[in-house]
Order: sequence, then C-alpha cells, then structure tokens
Amino acid sequence: MGGIAIDNLSSAITLSKSKKEQGSAAAIASGTTDSKPKKKICCACPDTKKLRDECIVEHGEAACSKWIMAHRKCLRAEGFNV
Repeated sequence: MGGIAIDNLSSAITLSKSKKEQGSAAAIASGTTDSKPKKKICCACPDTKKLRDECIVEHGEAACSKWIMAHRKCLRAEGFNV
C-alpha cells in the first residue's frame, strides 16, 4: 500500500509541474506576460507629453484634463502602470 501512494504522489507532482510549464509556455506565446517597459517613462510618448505640458503652462492643470488623460493612456500602452 505504501508503495502505491508514493508512486501516485510522484505522478501527481510530475503532472502538476508539466501543467505549470505548459501554462507558462502558453502565456509567453500569447504575449500576456508582464514585462518591463522598453523605454524610460521620461522618454515615452513625447508627443502627448509636449501637448500636455504646453497646455498646463498656458491654461493650468484644471483645463487640460483631456491632454493629461491622453498622455496617461499612451504611457499605459507603452507598459507603464500610471
């Protein structure tokens, strides 16, 4: 009896490892893994950053929510968590 339980345990461990490896391979293949952004945040989205900054200087932060949100959206698309 003891030998059967150990054999089953070994099989279960092997199966759980192979399922985890398959899940990791599938995540990598589909591109859903969390990866670091390729750029520094200061260098990402220069177009929206410029528009946002110019608007804030000229009109104040309260009047520029459209540009602020556009810049945040761009940063998120680049992989930043903002």
